[in-house]
Amino acid sequence: MKYLKSYITFAALAFVLGCACKPQGSDPVPDSDPVKNTFAKGADISWVTEMEAKGYKFQNAKGQDRECTALMKELGCNAIRLRVWVDPMAGETHSRYCDAADLLVKAKRVQELGMSLMVDFHYADGWADPGKQPIPASWTDHSVTALAKSVSDHTKSVLTTLRDNGVDVAWVQVGNEVTNGMLWETCRVQGRDAKNFETVFNAGAKAVKEVYPDAKVILHIDNAWKTDTLKWFYDLVTAAGAKYDIIGLSLYPSYWESGAYPAWETKVKQAVNYFNTLYTAYNRPVMLVEFGMPASEPQKSKDALQYILDSTKSMDFFKGVFLWEPESEKSRNGYDYGAFQNGKPTIAMDPFKLQR
Repeated sequence: MKYLKSYITFAALAFVLGCACKPQGSDPVPDSDPVKNTFAKGADISWVTEMEAKGYKFQNAKGQDRECTALMKELGCNAIRLRVWVDPMAGETHSRYCDAADLLVKAKRVQELGMSLMVDFHYADGWADPGKQPIPASWTDHSVTALAKSVSDHTKSVLTTLRDNGVDVAWVQVGNEVTNGMLWETCRVQGRDAKNFETVFNAGAKAVKEVYPDAKVILHIDNAWKTDTLKWFYDLVTAAGAKYDIIGLSLYPSYWESGAYPAWETKVKQAVNYFNTLYTAYNRPVMLVEFGMPASEPQKSKDALQYILDSTKSMDFFKGVFLWEPESEKSRNGYDYGAFQNGKPTIAMDPFKLQR
């Protein structure tokens, strides 16, 4: 009996200590999280089918032709992120790329390669980011209630198509860089007002779980180094009752300014140093779902990515890094924050080849 009594006492003490060390925040991520031990080394390559249609080829460093998704795996990626728009024919691109059908084409490639998939819903007919969150043309006359239903219906429709075609989904972003809310002006976030945003966001989150119960819902904002903004936003949406599993962040530390690309160290270090604060405050894992550096500075890009991977090794709650459109090039897409030159990868992605 004394051994049983000692065991009970020890168990009780362990329980108390476990509670005392537990990060604060509501709705903690359960221990049964199916991806909690998987670190994502990923890339958003949503442009790939459009680039293929334009005749662009992709090669590895040896000059061997590769399909882009397979090339990402060869470069050390184990995950792919893909965006989806509501009706891109009605948006600024006036094309079918990044609609539900195009998403399925790319998602099947990810599935066949055994890679994990993240779906990024923009809830717009084109680009949605902190500077613009346009309501889709077919939703413009909607009330908040109607917008929530449209978000739910669209989310379920897209994800059901993926599921019914045998595609697994690990993570879903309900909105893209929603620092200022989405579906403007109705669901804009500003000051202390996030009520309408919370309504439509939770409608999307609920729809995700109805189709993929184990998929993790990501709440994504930009500028991971802006700690005041991070605190303001996640405090606000937590108080409003937003239901999400993972804090998703964008980090672009070297935007062109004053005739040069600034050093990456300050912003990257500021972001990484704040990850633990985010986890402790909100009890959610953290991911960099977008990371980008100038394609013209491959060594600095490599150094920045390596720093992030090395500095977060002890952070079990940090779940991964996704490069944004590394296969893109200024000469091909007008975008200069990738990791390729002349259709081949630079050394910028080399850190992904190493075990973390």
